Amino acid sequence: MTKRSGFWSVLALAAALAGPALAEGETAETVVATVNGTKITLGQMIAMRESLPPEYQSLPDDVLFKGIYDQLVQQEVLAQSVKDLGPRALATLDNDKRGFVSGLAIEGIVKEAVTDAALQAAYDERFKDAKPQTEYNAAHILVATEEEANKLKTDLAGGADFAELAKANSTDTGSGANGGDLGWFGLGMMVKPFEEAVVADKVGEVAGPVKTDFGFHLILVKETRVAEKPTLDQLRDELASEVENKAITAKIEELTKGATVTREGEGLDPTILKNSALID
Repeated sequence: MTKRSGFWSVLALAAALAGPALAEGETAETVVATVNGTKITLGQMIAMRESLPPEYQSLPDDVLFKGIYDQLVQQEVLAQSVKDLGPRALATLDNDKRGFVSGLAIEGIVKEAVTDAALQAAYDERFKDAKPQTEYNAAHILVATEEEANKLKTDLAGGADFAELAKANSTDTGSGANGGDLGWFGLGMMVKPFEEAVVADKVGEVAGPVKTDFGFHLILVKETRVAEKPTLDQLRDELASEVENKAITAKIEELTKGATVTREGEGLDPTILKNSALID
């Protein structure tokens, strides 16, 4: 039986039932049911509701209350019926708890670290020594051999139209259909020999043949411009991730240094993890 098995059938039956009226002053510790001495609390009900998909959270309050209430009671009855948890179940419970609580720790670290001031500092640090970057608007014709490229370059020198030659001859069919146009790009976006030729080329002149792993290129640089520096808002998610990772790494290092950690398992054969029989 899965965690929520039977829950939705309970909800269907509960549609006509009203949730119990609670007295004022309830807290997370308010006991809503007791199963053989084990208490089920209002906080546990609220936590279960928050874990449900949005479509179930939007059910009528009385239906949802009754469904969660009965589900928790049923789960406790079933849980108590298991008298002996084996090594696999105990290990899984420990791992689940460890993972959940460490996740709470990470949430706290992130909440404290990712502030407007921290994002601004990360943004300023990234661009403090940044020099203006040039972007290029270029087109190319790609062919298989240097001989083909040289012939096309001769045609261009004789007055042939670059775009028409690209459409008719370029093996890069994507750009070829658009007259060889590659649009705007910055440094690091093209393979090195191509990029070096673009940087060295003058606007309006055809460079090449340039050999790359793709073949031989004739390159026409149409325009250049100075790239605008991205704004903080444009980089907000990226910077937030950067700040988060640094903060989490620093906190883990701090906590680890302050903890007494022994690593008895470091000498074990890694293949031992495949031995499922150890937790049967």
